[in-house]
Amino acid sequence: MTSLKTGPATPGLHLLYIPAVCALILFQGYYSQYLFNSDPALDPGPLTRRQTLTFNILLLCLWWTYYRACTVDPGRYRFPPSPPSSSSSAPNPSREREPDLRAAWSSTSISTLHKRARWCKKCAAPKPLRAHHCRHCGRCIPKMDHHCPWTGSCVSMQTFPYFLRFLLYTNLALWYLARLLWHRAAAVWAARRLPAYLGPSLSSLIGLTVLALANAATVFALGVLLFTTVKGWVFNCTMIENWEVDRHEAVLARMDDTGPGGGHFWSDDDAALRETLERIEFPYDIGVFANMAQAMGTRNPLRWFLPVFGGGPVINNETPGKGPGWEWEENGFNDLPGLWPPPDPERMRQARRGAWPGAAQQLGPRYDQYQTPEEVKAAFAKRQKEDFLRRRRVHAQQVHQRSGIIAELEETDELPRSGEERDGENDEWVETHLWTNSDGDRLWDYGVDEDVEEELISADNKDDDVPLAELIRRRTVRSREDDG
Repeated sequence: MTSLKTGPATPGLHLLYIPAVCALILFQGYYSQYLFNSDPALDPGPLTRRQTLTFNILLLCLWWTYYRACTVDPGRYRFPPSPPSSSSSAPNPSREREPDLRAAWSSTSISTLHKRARWCKKCAAPKPLRAHHCRHCGRCIPKMDHHCPWTGSCVSMQTFPYFLRFLLYTNLALWYLARLLWHRAAAVWAARRLPAYLGPSLSSLIGLTVLALANAATVFALGVLLFTTVKGWVFNCTMIENWEVDRHEAVLARMDDTGPGGGHFWSDDDAALRETLERIEFPYDIGVFANMAQAMGTRNPLRWFLPVFGGGPVINNETPGKGPGWEWEENGFNDLPGLWPPPDPERMRQARRGAWPGAAQQLGPRYDQYQTPEEVKAAFAKRQKEDFLRRRRVHAQQVHQRSGIIAELEETDELPRSGEERDGENDEWVETHLWTNSDGDRLWDYGVDEDVEEELISADNKDDDVPLAELIRRRTVRSREDDG
């Protein structure tokens, strides 16, 4: 499946993105200079020395910032190795990969750990705040914004400054080229009534037209990307977090929705679930200047836009659990730190209805009304059928909005896609994560591996995937909070 943000799912096709960008830079940056200087009939004539120097300096900054955006590592979390176990002398590879959780998280807030305990099943390690597992990079990325196929890397805490500088100098070079093209296009239009042999050649006119079209398309696309990137920079909100904000706002709006179609999400047995969902303010917006300084790794604005000595923040792996990439300053609008991202109500619904192992033992007194096993099975079958019908109805609405071949491929695909599960009654794959933002984006479209983006509903709902050391730590945290 292809995404406009992260590119095709086929790994080989990703290798074509960076060469395509280089070819586009060569065409617009250097063929344009050849065209302007090779045809004297193309008014206002060849580039002046000042124009040539300015344009090539911008191209040099563009090349360097693009190289840095492609080659700087997006970041990697390193945990201290686990101490050897005295009870077992045989090496255990899975046990060796488990981090020393007590050392890694000794300085982290107890309330934060208990409230938002996150664990990456594929990395077999804790997942710090604002980190996500990238399905392209194959690891958890600190402050992941999105995976950019044009740089072949994630836009993250470490690569964001270089990505922003690349966008800035690219737009400056494109705008300068647009100015040069405008002067020549205006001269051609002014001389449109003259005989053809007095003006530029046909090949020059074709080249000028192709350059103008390519420049206009690139200016529009990269201008929009620069605007969204600067907006996220100023508000300290990544693309993924902006998606989470939209989802949270949609959930809160749906809680109060009593109009037509408002009941397809919340049912009568979701009263307790609705009570647990409260508004959570985005905590990482700490002020415009502080946001910008945090993203660029320095409070000196003169270094923010330097292509050579600008630098950027680097994750601190010497003291796991502390420093850049591990801890994030919050604005204090929420009662407790570490509450972001808000819980996914669809997963909470599945948990309360027995979608995860062990849920039947934690359903509480609200299912005590079913006195016999037969009544329990009948109620579960009824809820399962209602869920299936609801999913099919919303899924049909989404398929109706899709177009042509993509819809047909998704309907006939025999393999499960991310966010789907097999329905036992009809033996087909039905979508479980149905919410998309106004642009139709899911976390998958930003490069996030949705299979491991399961925000924990309770501290014990994923015990089968969490190491014993992590479970012991969570139990200790809860006991300390109860004593307090």
